[in-house]
Amino acid sequence: MMSSNTLPAHRQHDLSDRVWLLLEPHLPGRRGVWEEVAKDNRLFINAVFWILRTGAPWRDLPPDYGDWKNTHRRFCRWRDKNVWAQRLEILITEPDYEWLMMDATHAKVHPDAAGARGGNQAMGVTKGGSTASFI
Repeated sequence: MMSSNTLPAHRQHDLSDRVWLLLEPHLPGRRGVWEEVAKDNRLFINAVFWILRTGAPWRDLPPDYGDWKNTHRRFCRWRDKNVWAQRLEILITEPDYEWLMMDATHAKVHPDAAGARGGNQAMGVTKGGSTASFI
């Protein structure tokens, strides 16, 4: 892999050699397996990760990652054959937190953290509700 100084800005997060060495033996289309040899699994996975990372439509895939139609078609083929899920199961036994992400839409925050007024305005002295406002 080229050094990060010589890569275009959109390629700075491509798979490192270390991560690629962990991933490559588990991918379909590698030499020595009873399948057609894939043209370039590393380029394809970098392209898919670019799409996932940026949220861009497939048509906006930078041309140096390859043709967007073929990349999308291959992504869908792998999805339909459960390749992505199977690779995740294989690799999850040795977690590498370099790729850990958390979607903030699933993180619940206490209302006070979101700027709400402190306390519970519906309650009086006790949280049980047996105060004058509920009698």
